[in-house]
Amino acid sequence: MSNTYENFIDGKWTSSGKYYDIHNPADYDEIIGRFPLSEPRDTDAAVLAAHKAFLTWSRLLPMERAQYVERFVALLDEKTNYLGECLCMEQGKPLAEAVGEPSRGVKECRYVIGEATRLQGISLPSERQGVTNTVVREPIGVVAAITPWNFPLLTPLRKMIPALVAGCTVVLKPSSDTPWCSVLLLELIEKAGFPSGVVNLIIGRGSEIGDTLCGNPLVRGITFTGSTVVGRRINKIGAEHFVKVQLEMGGKNPAIVYDYADIKTAAKSIAAAAFANAGQRCTAVSRVLVKRQQAEELEQAIVAICKEYKLGPGLEKGTTIGPVVNKKAGDSIMGYIQKAREQGAYIAVGGNRLSGGVYDKGFYIEPTLITGVTADMSVAREEIFGPVLTVQRVDSFEEALEVANSSEYGLASCVFTDIQANIYTFMRESQSGMVHINHGSVSESFMPFGGIKMSGLGPFSIGTTNKDFFTNLKVIYNQYI
Repeated sequence: MSNTYENFIDGKWTSSGKYYDIHNPADYDEIIGRFPLSEPRDTDAAVLAAHKAFLTWSRLLPMERAQYVERFVALLDEKTNYLGECLCMEQGKPLAEAVGEPSRGVKECRYVIGEATRLQGISLPSERQGVTNTVVREPIGVVAAITPWNFPLLTPLRKMIPALVAGCTVVLKPSSDTPWCSVLLLELIEKAGFPSGVVNLIIGRGSEIGDTLCGNPLVRGITFTGSTVVGRRINKIGAEHFVKVQLEMGGKNPAIVYDYADIKTAAKSIAAAAFANAGQRCTAVSRVLVKRQQAEELEQAIVAICKEYKLGPGLEKGTTIGPVVNKKAGDSIMGYIQKAREQGAYIAVGGNRLSGGVYDKGFYIEPTLITGVTADMSVAREEIFGPVLTVQRVDSFEEALEVANSSEYGLASCVFTDIQANIYTFMRESQSGMVHINHGSVSESFMPFGGIKMSGLGPFSIGTTNKDFFTNLKVIYNQYI
């Protein structure tokens, strides 16, 4: 399978001739492929191609652009199973989850195609006779789309497709850990017949080409999903050129359980939100704040669920948790677990890297529940990005909400309670971009997606909020008398 892949620039597959290998997370001996180690000159070429293409692409009628996207989505729909298998081999998640990415992507893309007919402005009455006042939307220009490794198919779609429908052109820069999925998407873009330069792919280390991409003056929008550390740097670079920036970053998402009768259902919802994709989700529930009198029952229920998970290669039948993406990520997760022990927390279940047989070929970490956690511990404050869930006991709903809001992050939050007053208080006062009542942090295809504080900046992605980022407003005063 060790094919050599290239960048896609101005309608051609090309690179500067330097490459690196990507390995299967479930079997480090298996090379998925060789991918370009791009240089700044490659990045500048991709941006220039996108800039030239913008001059004609932006002038197409919105429905003409939508027709290109419709052809692409039809191809995507045909390939969902194949793409899911490839994703599974590149990123490691179980096959059912992997196939779910392109399947959900098809739904989201079809919705976004409809935005071509909803790029509405406004018309307002004038204060003067003989004048009409209108506000219209125009595409912002070249968009740099920088995507993460944990959703290597869905996230590029969420950035590319609304940009294209709005009339922007794109330079896609995927995570260097998972570039194959983006290559596969660009192959479909090519097959769908998009004009040269409308969508470009640049592969390489962010440390080598990230600043060049974000700092190019021809780039007029940067949409990024990834760590808060990198997002902060991107925002600084974008500010130098007054570029629109959309950031989706980290999370330390709380779930409050307080005066909720169905503890088993709460445990099931929380575990699903915590351990899907081996916990490698920015919206994963990572900390539980539970009423002291209900804590033991909840902890025992989650422990029982954790023992039912089956760890293994994503393509293996029955696997429910795959390996983490690579050894670097695994070492970081295990470091947090060890630090929790040192700080006095208790590992109620899990906490180990599995070894022997197939487990020696990748980095497999048991779903882990840490109890006896206090607010000052690292595992209670920092994003772990792995299959680790903490429990902290509280004595009042007010305390639970205060602890939940004490994080620097504000992406998603959950509450499980039967008390209506608690529900309304949580809806009003939870400091997060997405609030979930009596279910886990599962988002839906057409709802806006994003966070506040250190979790997000700019208009939310997905749904109707896409156009708020990918278009600028132009105000027109027309005196006709």
